[in-house]
Amino acid sequence: MYYKKLFLAGIFAVLAYGFWISSDFKVIAAGVAIFLAGMLALEEGFRAFTGGILEKILKRTTDTLWKSISFGVVSTTIMQSSSLVSVITISFLSAGLIGLTAGIGIIFGANLGTTTGAWLVAGFGLKVKISAYAMPMLVFGVILMFQNSKAMKGVGSILTGLGFLFLGIHYMKEGFEAFKDTINLTEYAMPGFMGLVVFTLIGMSATVIMQSSHATLTLIITALAAQQITYENALALAIGANIGTTITAIIGSLSANEMGKRLAGAHLLFNVATGFIAIALMAQFVVAVDSVSSFVGIAPDNYTLKLAVFHTIFNLVGIIVMIPFIPKMVTLLNRVFRAPKRNIAAPRYLDSASAEFPDSAVEALRKECGHLYENGRDLMMRSFVITEEDLDPDKELSKVPLKRSAKEDFDFDQVYTETIKNLFSAIIEFISKAQFSWQESQSEALHWLRDASRGLVEAIKDVKHLRKNYTIYIHSDNPHIREQYLSIREQIATILQEMEEIRNEPDNDLGILSLDQLKVQVDEADTYLNNQVDTLIREGKITPEMGTSLMNDTAYAYDIATKLIAVGGSLFRAPDPDTTSIEHALALDEDELGEAMK
Repeated sequence: MYYKKLFLAGIFAVLAYGFWISSDFKVIAAGVAIFLAGMLALEEGFRAFTGGILEKILKRTTDTLWKSISFGVVSTTIMQSSSLVSVITISFLSAGLIGLTAGIGIIFGANLGTTTGAWLVAGFGLKVKISAYAMPMLVFGVILMFQNSKAMKGVGSILTGLGFLFLGIHYMKEGFEAFKDTINLTEYAMPGFMGLVVFTLIGMSATVIMQSSHATLTLIITALAAQQITYENALALAIGANIGTTITAIIGSLSANEMGKRLAGAHLLFNVATGFIAIALMAQFVVAVDSVSSFVGIAPDNYTLKLAVFHTIFNLVGIIVMIPFIPKMVTLLNRVFRAPKRNIAAPRYLDSASAEFPDSAVEALRKECGHLYENGRDLMMRSFVITEEDLDPDKELSKVPLKRSAKEDFDFDQVYTETIKNLFSAIIEFISKAQFSWQESQSEALHWLRDASRGLVEAIKDVKHLRKNYTIYIHSDNPHIREQYLSIREQIATILQEMEEIRNEPDNDLGILSLDQLKVQVDEADTYLNNQVDTLIREGKITPEMGTSLMNDTAYAYDIATKLIAVGGSLFRAPDPDTTSIEHALALDEDELGEAMK
């Protein structure tokens, strides 16, 4: 933290000195600041349209490497923000919605897509008085930003962002034009290999400071157009900007899990490797740029457009060279960024990267609720001495011998606090920190997952109450009371067994029907157990005190079963929000359940 403050103070000192020695420098700096403000507004505008279309496109167009690369190119070209694409990709990767290979493909494509920004600035921004377009965009954009509709706000932010981008380019261009009358920066040009290295480092530093390769490239192009830097040095600055932009992905991965860190590592490896290729083959790249420029009709002295050509070519070459190494890259990154040892008490999927976007947040929350269920299931199994073998779908639970029900002494409250309460608190905290406007489908999913986790916790509390009498009567000398508590244990084990079958086969067609069938079975078992209590008391086979305890515990068992079924309905069925909504609508309600039992 101390170094960050020192670094910021240094930046302020340099800017203050620049403002003091030149008023034109203030215009350039203001142009950069306005441009960066535009980038932020543009990103914010496009974020308004995440949580639906963008995420669905991402999930459906990343099943092959080439589709992933294409998505990266197209999305970055449209949004003009490789940073936003990187953050979205990290959040999806952290939530497990896409694999590492697909994430690497998106990052490769984003690097190529970001080159379109240089084409727009060089081909349009410098040839037209874009400040005339900026003003109307700002006016309409700000008006729309004050509307209540999320879509209107998003469009307003995009228009405002574009207006600031255009205005920033205008001021940078004007500043450099005036600046050359005071200081000619070409006097500091450095030819040869040393100049290539030095200006690459300068481009990296500028991008790290501004957190935007788009801003750095725009600054380079406007300076080149004003003849404040040489063409050779501009090429080196572009290479540096390409390498420096990885800092955004690295920062975005700091709060992500190991998958997010692996993606940031892949981004760094790609851009550094591409930069080294460009530096090592600079002479060949210059020849290639001249050939392509001549072929498409770019004038030999139009260095701004030739810079855009260079930026595209060396990123394209980098993709072609690096694609064969993706499997080895994945292996290396998996080895370097190892998954931490699983701690059953700590959240596994909840991080700030996943909370950035609705779909990734819902999926991360769904998986964490699944983790909570695993802990709750294990605590229930421990409480009733049910083993993993007992949950085998082919196991006939009624034949589990009594000796398998021996009492196991452990501190229930301690285990509950460590594995359930703390994790449930983390889930609630994650939900409360998701500070974006939820789309309707994500809102429903959030509601169901929160209710599912709460229902599971309540079921576990019922287990605590039930366990008090269960551990006493399961070893009673009275065979009748012992048999009833064995029946309760069998009922809970059956529910857990059925839940595991549904959970392990989430794509089968029996899901919602299986849960409805379980509801009917639970109601039938509850009716039977209550009738048995009356019969046993009336026939004097158990004492009234035993009967009272059994009735209370039968009620606990019923609540546990119904809550577990409700949990399964939210956690273990189709992850698609639309499908899940249909399944919830199809689930039997209380009236329908009563009809089914008749």
